[in-house]
Amino acid sequence: MTHLAHKKCTPCPAGAASLTVEICQTYLHKETPGWTMSNDGKHIERRVQFKNYYETMAFVNAVAWMAHQEDHHPDLEVHYDHCLIRYNTHTVNGLSENDFICAAKVNMILEK
Repeated sequence: MTHLAHKKCTPCPAGAASLTVEICQTYLHKETPGWTMSNDGKHIERRVQFKNYYETMAFVNAVAWMAHQEDHHPDLEVHYDHCLIRYNTHTVNGLSENDFICAAKVNMILEK
């Protein structure tokens, strides 16, 4: 379990800056394996493969519950046997620590 997985999302104040590419790269390598950052540095995403629709939907429901608890919601693309999860923070027009906290928690869901 990573350091970020133990943290709780907090609201980003209006006008807050997004994370630097260097910080994002550190989080990606040390805290959120399996996630990638977009070329413009404005979102992170992970594609997760499943055996069937039931497993995909069970995962989506677990992510939805976690997102509700954190009050930080991803964009989800749901398919029969896979799901694409994408995080960004609208108030900073890019990435915040909240995105990586939730990505770490998604990774925890996948470990179960």
